[in-house]
Amino acid sequence: MLYAYGGNILRVDLTSGTIRREKTDPRYMLNVIGGRGLNSMRLYEELDRQVDPLSPENMLLIGVGPLTGTLLTASAYMTISGRSPLTGILGDSAAGGHFGPELKFAGYDQVIITGRSEWPCYLVIADDCVEIKDAEDLWGKDIWQTTAAIRKELSDNSFQVAAIGPAGENLVKYATVACNNSRMCGRTGMGCLFGSKQLKAVAVKGTRRLSVADPLAYLSLCRAVDEKILNHPEYQRRRELGSTLLMKALNNIGILPTDHFQKGLCEYVDRISGERLAREYKVKNKSCFNCNIHCSRYYMTPETESEGPEFETLCSYTSRIGNEDLGFALNMNAYLNRMGVDSLSSAETIGWAMECVQRGLLTKEDFDGLDFTWGNKETIEAIIRMIVYRKGIGDAFAEGTHSLSRRFGKGTEEYAFHVKGLDMICGDPRGIKAFGLTYAIASRGGDHLRAEPFFELTERYEEAESRFGIREAANRLSDRGKAILVEYTERQALLTDCMTMCKNIGLSMDILNFDLASELLTAGTGLKFTPDQVDKALRGIIDADRRLNIGFGMSAAQDTLPRRFTHEPLKKGPSRGNVVPVKEMVKEYYRLRGWDKEGKPP
Repeated sequence: MLYAYGGNILRVDLTSGTIRREKTDPRYMLNVIGGRGLNSMRLYEELDRQVDPLSPENMLLIGVGPLTGTLLTASAYMTISGRSPLTGILGDSAAGGHFGPELKFAGYDQVIITGRSEWPCYLVIADDCVEIKDAEDLWGKDIWQTTAAIRKELSDNSFQVAAIGPAGENLVKYATVACNNSRMCGRTGMGCLFGSKQLKAVAVKGTRRLSVADPLAYLSLCRAVDEKILNHPEYQRRRELGSTLLMKALNNIGILPTDHFQKGLCEYVDRISGERLAREYKVKNKSCFNCNIHCSRYYMTPETESEGPEFETLCSYTSRIGNEDLGFALNMNAYLNRMGVDSLSSAETIGWAMECVQRGLLTKEDFDGLDFTWGNKETIEAIIRMIVYRKGIGDAFAEGTHSLSRRFGKGTEEYAFHVKGLDMICGDPRGIKAFGLTYAIASRGGDHLRAEPFFELTERYEEAESRFGIREAANRLSDRGKAILVEYTERQALLTDCMTMCKNIGLSMDILNFDLASELLTAGTGLKFTPDQVDKALRGIIDADRRLNIGFGMSAAQDTLPRRFTHEPLKKGPSRGNVVPVKEMVKEYYRLRGWDKEGKPP
C-alpha cells in the first residue's frame, strides 16, 4: 500500500477531451518527493524545449506533496508549473489555502493538463469522476464571481476552486491563478497559461481518507513540529502581522524599496505599515488548512474587502511606486485579486514608467496621456484596468517590464528591474547579499523563494560557523559565506516545495531540516526517505531545472542583477555604501553546486 500519497496521476488533454489515470510510482517518488519536484521532473522528461509557452503543447502541471492534507502543520500548498509565458523559461508558482489538501483527498498527487479547448471550459475533479465542463457563461467573470458560480452550478459549496480572472483570459503575461479567491499562484504567469488553454478553473472535491505508514511515530513528529512553531520567538508577531511585519523590519535596515529602488528608507513607513493595517483595517485572521499560526488577514475598507495583502503586494503598491495611501493600496490589492494580476510584475511596470518619466526619458505622451509621477493614484488605477483588458498602452504593459522597456528603448532598459524576465521582489539586495545571489541564480528569475537565505539577517555568528563554516554567513552586508548559505537554503526551500509545506514556517522559521523531513516522509509514506536519499533527490531536481532552462535558451550570462544593484551604492541608512559583487558570488555558487564555469551541471 502507498501511504500518504494520493496514489494517482491524472492526465487531461483539453484538445481531445481524453482523461486518464496512472498509478503513482513509489520508486519515482523517492527521486522527486512530490509537489514542485514532481512537476519539475515531469517537465524535464516530457516537455519539448522548443514549445511556445502559449501553444497547446505546453504542459500545465498541478502538484501536491506526499504529506499534504495530513496532520503536519502548514502542509497545505500546491504548485502550478509550466513553461512561463512571461519569461520563456521554467515557470511555477505555489499557493496555500485548501485546494491542495482537497486534491489529495480526491486521490491525486499531480494533474497534467495539455492541449487547448475549443471553447472556454473548466475541469471538475470529484474523486474518480472527472469532467470537462463548459465555461462560456463564466468567461469574463472575476475570480470571486467565478468561484461562486461554479459552486452554485455544482450545488456544493465545499468544492475548492483554482480560477483565473479576466487578466488570464486576456493573456496578460503575469496573470495569476487564485485558490480560495485570494490565495495566489502569483508569479511567472500561470494564469496566462490557464487562459491560453481556455481553462477558466479547476474545481476539486475529495472524500477519501489519507493513511500514514506509522501513525504513532508520525503523530509524535507532528506534535514536535507544533511545539517548535508555538515556542518560536517570532510566533506571536507572525500571527499578528503575517509577512507585513517586513515593511518596518526592512525599512529599519535600509532596504525597503522606495521610489523604484532609488532609496532603501521610506520616511512615511508608519502610514503604510503592517501594524497600521492590523490596527485600522483587519477584521479577522485567516488560516490555510491545518495551520496553527493563522497569519493571513481579512480586511475591510470603505470601498472593498479582501484577504491579504502579503508584504510583496503591500510594498509594491506603496513605497515601491511612491504611494503613501494605505487604503488605496488595500483597494488595489482587492482588485488585483479579483482580476488575477501579479502585484509584483504589475507594480514593476509602473515603477519603471515613473522613473523613466522622472529622468526625462519618456513623457505622458508615450503613455496615452497618463501622468506617471510618483504615487499618482489615478494613473495607477487606470493603467491596471488597461492592463487587465489590454486596452491602449495597457497592451504593452501586459507583456511585462522586460518586453516593455525593449519596446521603448531610449536607455529605459537600465531601469527595468528583472532577472531572466521575472520582475524583482521587494527587498533591495544591496543590503542582503545572499538574497542578491538568490535573485541572480533562481531558476524562475528574480525571486527570493528559491532559497530565501534569511539566516544572513540573524547575526548568529557562532551558529553560522558551526553550520556553514564561515561566521560572516550571518552578516547581511558581507559577501563571504553567501554562496554556501544560498546553496544550502536552495535545497531547504525546494524541500518545503516538494513536501508542499509553507515556506514561511518550514524555511523562514527554520522548522524543517533534512533529518526531520526524512523522518516525517518515512513515517508518513512508508518509503525509505533517508537524509541522504532526500538530499540526492533535491540535488537531482535542481540540476534538472538547470538543464531544462539551458534547453530553453538560458545562459550563465543571465545569472546576474540589474546594474543599479551592482554599481550604485545605497546613499543613506544602515545599508549605505553597499552593492552586490554578484559575479564572484555566482562563480562560487557554481563551484559548490558542482557545475562548470558556464553553469552547466555534469
